[in-house]
Amino acid sequence: MNKKQLTLLLSGLVLFSTLFFFGKTVSPKKIKSNTEQHSPDDGHGHTINFSELLIKAKEKINDEKKQYVGMLENSIANSSKEEQIKTYKLLANFWKDTARVFEPYAYYTAEGAKLENSEKSLTFAAQLFIDNLFDEANASMQNWLASNGKVLLEKALAINPNNDSSKIGLGACYMLGNISDNPMQGIIEVKAVADKNPDNLYAQWVLGLGGKKSGQYDKAAERFLFIVQKQPTNLIAMLHLAECYELNNNKAEAIKWYKTVQSVIPNPEAKKELQQRIEQLQK
Repeated sequence: MNKKQLTLLLSGLVLFSTLFFFGKTVSPKKIKSNTEQHSPDDGHGHTINFSELLIKAKEKINDEKKQYVGMLENSIANSSKEEQIKTYKLLANFWKDTARVFEPYAYYTAEGAKLENSEKSLTFAAQLFIDNLFDEANASMQNWLASNGKVLLEKALAINPNNDSSKIGLGACYMLGNISDNPMQGIIEVKAVADKNPDNLYAQWVLGLGGKKSGQYDKAAERFLFIVQKQPTNLIAMLHLAECYELNNNKAEAIKWYKTVQSVIPNPEAKKELQQRIEQLQK
C-alpha cells in the first residue's frame, strides 16, 4: 500500500471526523470511478479531454444504458436553455447514481451549472472537481480537474467577488492542478484569505497541500499542525503532517504523528502499514 492509498483508506474510515472547511466535508471520491486508472507518471505531456473519459465510462455500461445516455446527449443541441439544464441534470444523475462514474457526473453537473449561472450551482459543481483534485496523483487528471474547477469558480467570482471559499478553491486549482507556470498566482489569493482569517481552515488546508506539493515541507507542516490543533480528530491532517515531517527528515516528529494516527484508527490494514513505516523510520 503506497502513501496515496493509505491516505484514501484513512479518508474513508474517518470521514465522520474530518472537518467542515466551508460548509461541506473535504473528502475523497464518494463515487469510485470505473474509468481506467493510470499511474501518477503516465500523464505527463498528455492533455485529457472529456470525450476520452466518456468513451472509457461508456465501456462500463450495457447497451440499454448506452442507448438511454445517447438519447439524452442527442436531445441537447436542439433544446431550449431550460430543457438543456434539465437534460444535463438527468445525465449527471445517471452517472452518479446508476453508473457510479465520477468524471461524467462532474462534467454534466458543471455544464448545467454554467447554463444556470448561479453562484450556488457554480460553486457546488466546482467543488466536485476540487475535492477530487486533492486526492488525484495523475498529472493529466490533476490538470483536467483543475481546469474545469477554474472555469466554474471564475464565473462564480464574477457573480460574487467577495466569496473567500471561491478564492481559495481557485487558488487550489493553480497550486495543485498544473494549469499555470506560475503557481504563485494561486498562493497569493489563498494566503491573503489565511492572513485575514487564520481560522479559515480551508485556506490553511490548501496552503498545506500546496506547500507539500512544492517541497516546502516545513511550511506545509506548520499549516497541518495548525489544523490539527483546531481539529484534534482530523486524522487526514495528522497523516499529512507526519508525511511532511518524514519528507523533511524529521524522523522523531514523523514517528510521533504516525503513532498518534495508528492509536486511533480501527482498520487493521492501516495499522499494519503505519507500523511498517514507523519501523522504517526507526532504523
